[in-house]
Amino acid sequence: MAKKNTRNTRSRIVSAAWKLFYEQGYDDTTVEEIVEESGTSKGSFYHYFSGKDALLSSLSDLFDDKYQELIPTLEEDMDSFDKLMYLNQELFLMIDNSVSLDLVARMYSSQLVTAGEKHLMDHNRLYYKLLRQIVSEGQKKGELRDDATVNEIVKAYALCERALIYDWCISNGDYSLSQYAKTMMPIFLGNFRKNA
Repeated sequence: MAKKNTRNTRSRIVSAAWKLFYEQGYDDTTVEEIVEESGTSKGSFYHYFSGKDALLSSLSDLFDDKYQELIPTLEEDMDSFDKLMYLNQELFLMIDNSVSLDLVARMYSSQLVTAGEKHLMDHNRLYYKLLRQIVSEGQKKGELRDDATVNEIVKAYALCERALIYDWCISNGDYSLSQYAKTMMPIFLGNFRKNA
């Protein structure tokens, strides 16, 4: 039970921080406001994060929370390729509607220069586990090609998502990330369908 409470406290801090970053901007949000919004304490905040800057790498946690929320909505009889496209759409809609371009760009740039952990590339994240599960099931059902490994397909999927986000960032968010991905993801990944 302690592990769940630990995850819950950290998750509440991350969610509150990103909500405030979106509403007020990163620079105008204080640790005190994050603590108040999350209903936690300063001690809890500093237990998980060395400061506000450390929250930049937590965007991957926010993404994983979204995936956790989406798992129950994945219908068992849904085609595995469609599941992947659905997950992408829901995540990118969340980014369009509640994560500022500036913060996504900061998080991506911090991942490029960090000497420490690259959270986006952590293959123990729920993101990668869920993708591997869907791809594996898709291969077993004959929906996805099996001449590519599960990890190769997952890597291509993650690469496409990062590329789309990166392009959206350097284009200053001049278009809807989710709408553009709705067209491009099936084009980029359609060849992995069994009868593509």
